[in-house]
Amino acid sequence: MLLTADRVSYTYHRRTEQEPVRALSDVSVQIPRGSLTGLIGPNGCGKTTLLKLLAGVLTPDRGGIALELRSLASLSRREVAKRIAVVPQETHPAFDYSVLEMALMGRHPHLGAFELEGPSDLAIARDALTATGTAHLADRLFNTLSGGEKQRVVIASALTQSPEILLLDEPTASLDLGYQFEIATLLRRLNRERSVTMVMATHDLNLAAALCDTLVLMRWGQVLATGPAGEVLTSAAVRQLYDVDADVRLHQLAGHLTVVPVGRHS
Repeated sequence: MLLTADRVSYTYHRRTEQEPVRALSDVSVQIPRGSLTGLIGPNGCGKTTLLKLLAGVLTPDRGGIALELRSLASLSRREVAKRIAVVPQETHPAFDYSVLEMALMGRHPHLGAFELEGPSDLAIARDALTATGTAHLADRLFNTLSGGEKQRVVIASALTQSPEILLLDEPTASLDLGYQFEIATLLRRLNRERSVTMVMATHDLNLAAALCDTLVLMRWGQVLATGPAGEVLTSAAVRQLYDVDADVRLHQLAGHLTVVPVGRHS
């Protein structure tokens, strides 16, 4: 396996006198090379926390994260960043960077101290912009872009890291239907053509069904089920995750499962 979480647990300790919050308990996942894995479940189930653990941003209280059998904790942040890139839900840069400058930020893990980007770094950044369909925006200020354009640029910046693994947290959140389709198409193409391994946390069950070959179903900080999307995404699973009755069936034209909520389960 390329990336694994072995029985990891994580607790958020608040600064106030409130009780600590157990976010994950005894969670194990295995991410094969070249796969596209979806993490699905309700708010607060631990999806984002698991992504942060897989990225090395958080350190588990118990258990371990391994990248090709090497403990993530034994690797430097620079080593991890060369192999794992993260696409957050939202990106708010502190300054008015251009799109090209945003993409070039992905080269930082590959540069030495005080080293500036060279022609090869610029070429990699421009290639990533081309791959995400944003090359024509290179000179635009990032903050002037639409939501869908921003998300594609952030993915381009992640690709500029030349990572093996892309971790995405709600990549289509707050996007309209057109941009959702564009991002989904882009991720599918990058996974297939560039063999980028992806782990995606999402609330969009139809996006997960369309994109992911494997799903990890989460609730209460635990993994309830994992397996091929076509097998684990069922009406019973949706009811177990969300307390909602749903019609789950294969859409002949789309070629994948679709999920239609029909009512709150009583």
